Amino acid sequence: MTPEEIEALFTRESGEFLFARWGRPIVPIVFGVEDETLSTVKGAFEAVVTLAGHKMAETDPELGANCMVFFFRDWQELLDVPDLDRLIPDLAPLVGRLVEADANQYRIFRFEEDGAIRAAFVFLRMDKQLSKVPAETLALSQVVQTILLWSDTAFRTQSPLAVAGETTILRPDIAALIRAAYDPVLPGSAQDASHALRLFARLEPLQ
Repeated sequence: MTPEEIEALFTRESGEFLFARWGRPIVPIVFGVEDETLSTVKGAFEAVVTLAGHKMAETDPELGANCMVFFFRDWQELLDVPDLDRLIPDLAPLVGRLVEADANQYRIFRFEEDGAIRAAFVFLRMDKQLSKVPAETLALSQVVQTILLWSDTAFRTQSPLAVAGETTILRPDIAALIRAAYDPVLPGSAQDASHALRLFARLEPLQ
C-alpha cells in the first residue's frame, strides 16, 4: 500500500483529510439479534481489537457501552428506541434522509476533546441485500469500518474483506494499516495528510 493509497482511505469526499482511532477501550453492545449472531459480532470485535493491539472492556465508566450496533428491518424502528434521540440529536430528520436514500447501513461517531473516537453507533437495516450476507462477513466488515474513522468513500469500490478459499478474511493490507494506526507513538487523531506518511512508515511488510 502506497502513502497515496493510505491518504485516500482517510480523505473525505469533501477533500478533507481526517484520521481518528479509538482513545478508550471499546465496549460494544448489540441490539436486535439472536444469541448466535450476538456472539458472532462480539467475536469480530475481539478479533479486530486484538489485531489493532487495542483493548475492550466490560463497561465504559462514562457511557456504559460506547459502541452500539443496531440490527432492524425498517429505519422507522429507530424512532421507537427509548432515549436514542438523546444520544443522537436530529434523529428524526436523519431517519427521513436514510429512508429517502434507501440506505441499508449508517455509522455515526462521537469524539474526545483530542479528536480520538469516543463512541460509535452502527445502524444496519437488514434488507434483501444485507440479509444475504453471512453473519460472520457482515460482522467483520462493520467492525473493521468502526475501528478507525475511514473516509466516507474508502470502501465504495473495494471491500476491506477478501475471500481466501471458502473463508472471508480481512484484507492483509487493511489489517496491516489498522495495526499501524494503533501504534502508541502516533496521535489518536490527525487532520494533516502527512499522517499518511507516518502510517506508511509503520506498515509491516506483508508475509
